[in-house]
This record gives sequence, structure tokens and C-alpha cells, in this order.
Amino acid sequence: MSEATSPGVRPRLLWPALLSILGVAILCTLGAWQIARMGEKRVFIERLAAQAAGAPAPMPPSSSWAGLDLAALDLTRVTAQGSFIDGAFAGVRTTIAAGGPGTRQLSGFGRWVFQGFRLADGGVVLVNRGFVPESRLGEIKPASGAATVTGFLRAPEPRGSFTPADLPANREFYTRDPAAIAASLGLGPAAPFYLEAERQGDGLTPPAGVDSKELIARIPDNHLSYALTWFGLALTLIGVFAAFAWQGRRTNEQGDS
Repeated sequence: MSEATSPGVRPRLLWPALLSILGVAILCTLGAWQIARMGEKRVFIERLAAQAAGAPAPMPPSSSWAGLDLAALDLTRVTAQGSFIDGAFAGVRTTIAAGGPGTRQLSGFGRWVFQGFRLADGGVVLVNRGFVPESRLGEIKPASGAATVTGFLRAPEPRGSFTPADLPANREFYTRDPAAIAASLGLGPAAPFYLEAERQGDGLTPPAGVDSKELIARIPDNHLSYALTWFGLALTLIGVFAAFAWQGRRTNEQGDS
């Protein structure tokens, strides 16, 4: 009887089989995409590590800023020569997690300190001088005079759905948006990126700039775990379909016996 009934089993499995094949294909595609992203991310991290170990590039001239690819520019290590613009600074609220064993860094709730910097060619760029814990913000004074700043060029930070509204009148911000911060400081047109100053000193004196090793360590690289999750879901879906098909065949055989 099983041979006579097997053609009746196949139509019942057709749609589940097609949907399962489609689902497995989608899940495997997502897994493969995460593997590709992992390769890209690791190339990016290696490039950043090589930059941090080598000599910094010169600051792009202000005449080229309008045509720059900010995404490609992000985290390029440069040296800027010029002078800090006299006046107030702005703060961007943030929270820095405590570092692991052996790290020396300020942490907790505080602000990134942003101040205008005029380059030798006349262009203005905002410099993130570093992190200051909220309890020590009163100790910080605006920088002044000629300076050479080495650090990382950064693209503007996007605003999330739940990011609080900025308070430009108080020079208080929740995203690192150079255009908005420059406007609050009355700097006029400024670079569409900002310069994140490299750490100088022990890392415990505010404002504490960015340490390249800690910066690299904070870059998320979770693509392998995501890929394994997608591939695992694909295997699970195959297993579910196999169990469904086996159970249907068994039920059919029991009905024919």
C-alpha cells in the first residue's frame, strides 16, 4: 500500500519543501554576506593598525573638503598644523566603559570636548580634544595658541531614533556633528568631518585623547558569530522540514496499515 500512497504524500510536501528551500537559501545568503563583511572589517582594522604604527598623513587641504568621501576618510590618521581658535568649547555627552586589565583610561559618564582649530591654509576643523568625566568638567579650560594635532579624521556621528535633542545654546550635544557644533561656537563654515586627537600623556589627565589600540579594540567585529547564527538557522530549518516529512510519511504508513 505504501507505493500506492506515496504519490499522495508528495503534493503535501511540495509547498513546505519549496518554502524550506527558499528559507535555507536566504539564511545561507545572509551567512555568506556576514563572512564577506568579516573579511572587509578585518582588512579595515589591519589598515587602521598599520596607520597607527606609521607616520600620519598630512591634513587634506580645505580646498578639497567638498569632494571628500567621508566614509572612506573615516579613521585616517593625520597631522594638522595651525592654532586653536580662542573662545568656548562644546561638550558631547558620552559614557566610556572601564578598560580591561592593563589599560589606563578615564571612564564613566562625561563629555567629549570639542574646540575650533584654524589650519595654516585658513580652513577650520573641529578638534575633539578628548574625554572629560562630568565631575571634572570644571577643570577644563579652552586650548589656545599654535599647535600641532595628530589624530584620526572622523565622519559625523549619525543621530539615532532615541538620541536626545541637542542644546546648542548651552553648547551641549549628544552626537558628534561637526556642522551643528561649529554653528553653536560661531565658527562659520567648518570641515564636514572632525579630528579626534590622539592621546598624549598617561591617559588619566582630562581631556584624554584617543589611544589607537583602545580605538581599534572598540571596533565591533561580531560578523563570525552572526554568520554562524544564520547558518545554524539554515540547518535548523532543514532539520524541521526533515522531521515534518518523516512524521508525515510515518502517519501515512500507519493509516495504510
